[in-house]
Amino acid sequence: MAENSVVVVGSINMDLVASTPRLPAPGETILGTSFTTTPGGKGANQAIAAAKAGADVVFVGAVGDDTFALDLRQALVDAEVDAERLREVSGPSGVAAITVDGQGQNSIIVVPGANVRVTVLTDGELRAVADADVLLCQLEIPVDTVTSAARHASRSGTTMMLNPSPAQPLPPELLDSIDVLIVNETEEGQLGEDTLAAVPHVVTTLGAAGARYRGPDGDRLTVDSPIVDAVDTTGAGDAFTGALASAWNRGPHEALTFACAAGALAATRSGASAASPTRSEIDALLSRQQP
Repeated sequence: MAENSVVVVGSINMDLVASTPRLPAPGETILGTSFTTTPGGKGANQAIAAAKAGADVVFVGAVGDDTFALDLRQALVDAEVDAERLREVSGPSGVAAITVDGQGQNSIIVVPGANVRVTVLTDGELRAVADADVLLCQLEIPVDTVTSAARHASRSGTTMMLNPSPAQPLPPELLDSIDVLIVNETEEGQLGEDTLAAVPHVVTTLGAAGARYRGPDGDRLTVDSPIVDAVDTTGAGDAFTGALASAWNRGPHEALTFACAAGALAATRSGASAASPTRSEIDALLSRQQP
């Protein structure tokens, strides 16, 4: 079965990751053990995950005119994401400064940079939304932009999927345009029952326990996650969400099963977008899980 075509309107950052035995106290300088730069941002991560899962993906977002911009664009291109609508604006690209200690605890500072410049969508960007099967958004760009894209998707018959991260109150005009809400258990609690009840389809990720679904007629189901040896869960949520968007046309049960396998595989690898599995890898894991 062909996967959905997906347009992602979202964030793209360069993750600057320093590893150190322990996190420094305020005012303290300590020596780290390693440093890496990795393309990230929830929008880009989910776009790459959807593309690797088999979808035709267009990314709408912005980078700056700094040294990170070329690498960020190339990360999308390498994953076969259409980056023609990735804007370049003056100033810095978005960055996330991440410190990770020896126990896996971290501290993160996100500086949105060019991501806050994704405001009014152009006619070409709106056409991309209208032409796609699925619009996938997060909340790392201005919520007004997400709302504009969502309303256009609703008018155009494009399924609007929102991963409301970082969680915040959703404007009524955005809430009215959402078809599928994808949350983890923390976000589910932060948004509250009234918000969840206003959306036709709600998918809640449960980590290693899989995911659950509630449909517009009160239909409910829970899908288990394949058992794997987890190494790094950083990219699992974005891998799940991208795969879900790519497979949504299969129906909730099959889409959640596919997405849970993608998230499980991502947890067996280090990194964010780099950990997302391909469609063939997901299908192979599901085949091994069958009795």
